[in-house]
Amino acid sequence: MDALADALIRWFSLPEAGLSTIFVVAFVSATLLPMGSEPVVFGFVKLNPDQFWVAVAVATAGNTLGGVLDYWLGYGAHEAVAKGKRTRYLGWFERLGPKALFFSWLPAVGDPLCAVAGWLKLPFWRSVFWMALGKALRYAIMTAILMGVPDAWWRALGGLVR
Repeated sequence: MDALADALIRWFSLPEAGLSTIFVVAFVSATLLPMGSEPVVFGFVKLNPDQFWVAVAVATAGNTLGGVLDYWLGYGAHEAVAKGKRTRYLGWFERLGPKALFFSWLPAVGDPLCAVAGWLKLPFWRSVFWMALGKALRYAIMTAILMGVPDAWWRALGGLVR
């Protein structure tokens, strides 16, 4: 068991597999498993500040695809289970539609939002758009704050706006 743990730690170590690690951790953290991906993104960007936007893009892609998995799990659950009692929260979610998935980045409620969107059969591509937008903003803002605003932004933008 220790050999397996050592092998996994070596495989996921940032210097050797940085962007793939970010993708996998962001994907897994978007599922219903309790995990956060921000420390991995921050660690990578701290070591490679010139790759700020690449890391944000990779984390957003992985996290969005994890949200898409949640969406399809909810969709499949809807197909497998007869409709139950409607709550006011489901009514709110239906009225707001895919825009509610902008909040899929929130801890504790974000991942279930994606599953509920699938359950309600909200339009898939609009749902993915709102998921990706919220998640991208979260990664960009959180990482920039951890890196120290505004220096991280200037480096990421290559000094174009100074």
